[in-house]
Amino acid sequence: MASITQFVEEKLKLKVNREKSAVARPWQRKFLGYSFSFHKKTKIRVSEISIERFREKAKENFRRGRGRNMQRFIKEDLNPQIRGWITYFNLTETKEFAEELDGWIRRRLRVIIWRQCKKPRTRMKRLIQQGLSPARAAASAYNGRGAWWNSGASHMNQAYPKKYFDKLGLFSMIDYLLLNGKH
Repeated sequence: MASITQFVEEKLKLKVNREKSAVARPWQRKFLGYSFSFHKKTKIRVSEISIERFREKAKENFRRGRGRNMQRFIKEDLNPQIRGWITYFNLTETKEFAEELDGWIRRRLRVIIWRQCKKPRTRMKRLIQQGLSPARAAASAYNGRGAWWNSGASHMNQAYPKKYFDKLGLFSMIDYLLLNGKH
């Protein structure tokens, strides 16, 4: 590291940022939001820091979308953010992060749906409209659990599956990566 720094600073007359520069394994470093897998055949992947940064920005978006029309919220606010982020990271050679983030986004949308139906009676009615049996809808709506727990429960996954959000126009990261032949 010292010899390379000396060469870059003295011969090339460039300044080296010592905080960002380091000698380490590829999977321990990140570059422009990317990192590398630690397998024998190294693959380009999205760094954990970039994924966390995306989640934080998306959470702000979800807070703004609580009282709005779901379809309009998805098309005007959420899709541009998702599409821009995954387009930037389309060089990635892994897909697990996209599957995980797609599931997380759908779960956050189910939280919004659960909270929009403020009373258990309304929740039961909506679950029945989405195809659940009246007995299961009643047990689910009156279970006394919070929105986050219910958004991951089987009754919400059955009532609001991936194809429900596809009909609303939700942009899917995994579909984008598979369509562009990255995996």
